[in-house]
Amino acid sequence: MRDTFAETVVDWYRANRRDLPWRRDGFTAWGTLVSEFMLQQTPVNRVIPRLEEWLERWPTPADLAAVPPGEAVRAWQSLGYPRRALWLHAAAVAITERHGGVVPDDVTELLALPGIGDYTARAVAVFAYGERHPVVDTNIRRVIARAVEGQGEPGPPSARRDLAAMEALLPDDRPAAAAFNAGMMELGAIVCVARTPRCDGCPLAATCAWRAAGYPAYDGPRKAVQKKYEGSDRQVRGLIMAELRASHIPVTAAELDGVWPDAAQRDRALAGLLADGLAVEAQGGYTLP
Repeated sequence: MRDTFAETVVDWYRANRRDLPWRRDGFTAWGTLVSEFMLQQTPVNRVIPRLEEWLERWPTPADLAAVPPGEAVRAWQSLGYPRRALWLHAAAVAITERHGGVVPDDVTELLALPGIGDYTARAVAVFAYGERHPVVDTNIRRVIARAVEGQGEPGPPSARRDLAAMEALLPDDRPAAAAFNAGMMELGAIVCVARTPRCDGCPLAATCAWRAAGYPAYDGPRKAVQKKYEGSDRQVRGLIMAELRASHIPVTAAELDGVWPDAAQRDRALAGLLADGLAVEAQGGYTLP
């Protein structure tokens, strides 16, 4: 089953994949690393223009490492979760200092870089260097849950279980394994989507366990639901960050008072930004690091 399953996905992917910058010949390992940081919880259409701007400004890790981390945070703009910009800057510094400015190809060495977790390390090793590793994201978990396990959606993430499930399907051939990883992601992103899967256009329709079972509703454990954004501390943090990004001089406390009417929540959000290193106290107010 493994060979047939993988061949079906790889053939479909090679015929139907979207033309994305990080899939083009000659795209650098640094570009792959930057794209993976940006794609975490951010839609592809918002990432592409920001990625192109970023790589034009900082085409190598050394270029980013040479500027203050606040410049990375400023350039991050609306991508969300600005701590990722700080981590990416720290990773660029580490790559420059420890690896001569070359993004490593080894998962263990990648994991030793700041801000890089198991998914990102495997994705860079596979997609930038063609190494053979299972890579698992939300889309892949959904495809496996439906096509292999017959469930409408995956249960809560488990690195051990999810990687084992993907490894069981992964081709032995390195180029095929890389294409299979990418193909499973693409299938989950544009066909086997969460709410309205396009089963009639799915290459796995004939063998999909979920379809064969009559599309049973998922009744297993669920991951925690994220709290709403409106009125949350995350929203207030974002408003403060927008003020700091827009200014090249310290933003005064009085100016920040106008960002949000609830003083206690505003102070809590600012304290969190200071603790995370996303804002620093300066003479006269607050700035990016």
